[in-house]
Amino acid sequence: MYLKKLILLLFLTVFFTQSHGENKKISGTENAYNFYVGTWDTIDKEGDDKSRLYGMEHSNENLYRDTILGKFSPISGGLVTGKGSVYLYTGVQAVYKIGPLNIVPSFAPGYYERGEGKELGSALEFKSEIKVAFDIFKNSNDFFKNSKIGYSYSHISNNDWGDINPGVNNQQISFSKNF
Repeated sequence: MYLKKLILLLFLTVFFTQSHGENKKISGTENAYNFYVGTWDTIDKEGDDKSRLYGMEHSNENLYRDTILGKFSPISGGLVTGKGSVYLYTGVQAVYKIGPLNIVPSFAPGYYERGEGKELGSALEFKSEIKVAFDIFKNSNDFFKNSKIGYSYSHISNNDWGDINPGVNNQQISFSKNF
């Protein structure tokens, strides 16, 4: 069941995040796709809601804004868990580069569907995440050119706007590729 949701999630993420209309190309790369796998509800004390998660995220590096607080750009994506839970989101991320190291905090509200997984109390949930990623083979001429490998930790909850607010903490390993 969750394989069908994952395929639908990947299709919707790619379809709805593609640029339509005329775009000016600001940098050498346009779209970044981030594929990740990890653990859903990492610190679940009972262990009954812990599950594997799979996700995909898109960002368009041409849509960034440089501010005093850093370089901000929109993100959109989604994840599916081994228990059929789905979370689709869109939000903003900041990118702070220190040589090959990228520190990427993000915030994204989104739609949550429980499936057979954990009840989070609301369809509207908020994801806060911190990612640490490293540029790999940045100047090579092969597939790994403009790629990153990273680790992220996220928290998803409804900010006490729902009936209940147990929240979930997740950790992921990711691979990002700019096209």
